Amino acid sequence: MFRFFLFAWALLLCWPAFADTGVRIVVPNHDIARGETIQQSDLTYKTVADNTMFNTVTSMKDLVGMAARRMLRAGDGVRMEDVHPPTLVVKGSTVTMTFEAPGIQLTAVGRAMSEGGMGETVTVQNPVSFRQISAVVTGPGQVRALSAGASASPLLASNRP
Repeated sequence: MFRFFLFAWALLLCWPAFADTGVRIVVPNHDIARGETIQQSDLTYKTVADNTMFNTVTSMKDLVGMAARRMLRAGDGVRMEDVHPPTLVVKGSTVTMTFEAPGIQLTAVGRAMSEGGMGETVTVQNPVSFRQISAVVTGPGQVRALSAGASASPLLASNRP
C-alpha cells in the first residue's frame, strides 16, 4: 500500500512535465475600443489549449501600433483581422498626391474619397478634373499615385483635351 502511495505521489510531481502546456497567445489586459491604437502596455500573454484558438496572434510586436477594427475584450484572443494600420488619410480630407517617374516628380492636392493606413490603397479625387485615381498612403495626409501602366500619368489627366 505504501508503494502505491509513493508511486501516486511521484506521478503527481511529474505530471506537469507530461501535461499539454498549450499555446501562448496575446490578449488585451483591458477592453480596447474600436479605432484605438494598441500599445504594448495594453497587452499580456495567456496560455490556451492549442486546438481552441485558430489564426490568433502569438507575438506582441504584431499588434503594437495597430488600431482595433472592433472592440477587443480583455482576455480574448486577437486575430490579425481584428486590427489594421492606424488611419493616416481620412475620407473627405485634403491630401498631397505625389507621382514619380524617371527624372520627374509631380505633386498636387487631392481629396480623399476613402480612408486608409500606411501602405493601404485609397481613392483620391483630382479637384480640377474630378477624376479619381488609386494611390498608396505614404504618411499622414500624403499619398503616392499608382502608375497608370501604358497610359499617361493620372495626375496629368486634367491637361488632356
